[in-house]
Amino acid sequence: MSASTSANLRHDWSLAEVKALFQQPFNDLLFQAQTVHRGHFNANRVQVSTLLSIKTGACPEDCKYCPQSGHYNTGLEKEKLLEVQKVLEEAARAKAIGSTRFCMGAAWKHPSAKDMPYVLEMVKGVKAMGLETCMTLGKLDQEQTTALAQAGLDYYNHNLDTSPEFYGNIITTRTYADRLETLSYVRDAGMKICSGGILGMGESLDDRANLLIQLANLPEHPESVPINMLVKVAGTPLENAEDVDPFDFIRMLAVARILMPQSHVRLSAGREAMNEQMQALAFFAGANSIFYGEKLLTTANPQADKDMQLFARLGIQPEAREEHSDEVHQAAIEQALSVHDLVVVNAGSSAGSEDYTAVVLAELAAALRAEVGQLRRLRRRAAI
Repeated sequence: MSASTSANLRHDWSLAEVKALFQQPFNDLLFQAQTVHRGHFNANRVQVSTLLSIKTGACPEDCKYCPQSGHYNTGLEKEKLLEVQKVLEEAARAKAIGSTRFCMGAAWKHPSAKDMPYVLEMVKGVKAMGLETCMTLGKLDQEQTTALAQAGLDYYNHNLDTSPEFYGNIITTRTYADRLETLSYVRDAGMKICSGGILGMGESLDDRANLLIQLANLPEHPESVPINMLVKVAGTPLENAEDVDPFDFIRMLAVARILMPQSHVRLSAGREAMNEQMQALAFFAGANSIFYGEKLLTTANPQADKDMQLFARLGIQPEAREEHSDEVHQAAIEQALSVHDLVVVNAGSSAGSEDYTAVVLAELAAALRAEVGQLRRLRRRAAI
């Protein structure tokens, strides 16, 4: 993302402005969202991720929507943290069916000291396969966040779930400020943020608008914004919640696209209940990311072959991982040097076969020498 493009993104949305977007005629809203979408993305590409539950059930949090909470009897079979090798086998399977990002979720309030070494090995192993890595482990402290970043974690998922005003009706064991603090730690550590929310928990239009405002008014927009439709699970307090109107759900996607034009907006939980026509509308509204596979942690998800059949009918293709040539990297370094006095490069091989750090640092040194030489020449000319 260039500095000039970043400067054009807004972080000062008001409730009145966002509600006005929601209240537009449906066709007008979708036209605006699609126009914004085409200005920043290929409208016929969708990013594909796979999600694996690496530790299931017995979570001490009381999120009213979640079958993994230890507060509710949902009949979910509890599982301990998966072995690292098992996780890597699932990651390899995900890559083989076309996923470019592998997301790992653990039902924890926060990761424990004894589990962190295994979590870090999972990140390193998945990264070595050439996949993007994502984790959701609950609340993090600064030390844990730094460790995950150093292990190579690309994305950290930590949803805000709903508006600050409605949040206390859904969760009491973790504060909204806790969630925002974790997002701040993730950003400060240099990782990308995946954060969104859930529709269908009894929230109002103001709550939906205020959730998106919280995300869009962060200092930097989340790179990934999952929009979930509540999956009602027997035994949870929300098992009899009222269904979300499909058009209201599409509106949420469209407004998210308009507010955060460079973010991937993910059509996430609840997709199993959506027909193909609704999913097609979701993509038109600006959704350009899905979870791919049989499960979303503990609830069903459309099977991969059905997704590919729908993609084919819509003329959509999975988004490839962005790769750049050496010349592009060199140009980016030179561009950065034209603006900043010091540029730090984090280099390495996602394939895990070679480490290019020394090569890139040598190129950086050459660029620095050229820059210093240019400055010296300018000074000599000025002296003459």
